[in-house]
Amino acid sequence: QVQLVETGGGLVQAGGSLRLSCAASGRTFSIYAMGWFRQAPGKAREFVAAITWSGGSTTVADSVKGRFTISRDNAKNTVYLQMNTLKPEDTAVYYCAAAPDLSHEYEYWGMGTQVTVSS
Repeated sequence: QVQLVETGGGLVQAGGSLRLSCAASGRTFSIYAMGWFRQAPGKAREFVAAITWSGGSTTVADSVKGRFTISRDNAKNTVYLQMNTLKPEDTAVYYCAAAPDLSHEYEYWGMGTQVTVSS
């Protein structure tokens, strides 16, 4: 079992920055990858970025490429999402997720943290 807790959300003006953190606990040694997803009001959940736990390979959605950076600190069992040049369309609940080694599917999810970007 893996537990995930997101922190760092808040209200920011367009053009500003936020850094989200996701702390993992439990069977963290079994994690293959961790990712960030977001869901805006009235919209479907959207993939944002992901990073493999051991190799550190990253994938970033085109919608945030060049503005968002995902990173990890394995010693702290934490993944980060640095969000720069925020836009109002980035407003959403941001969720952290973890994919186990065996399935490579995102099975564990945090409760989410609200990011609101004002124009």
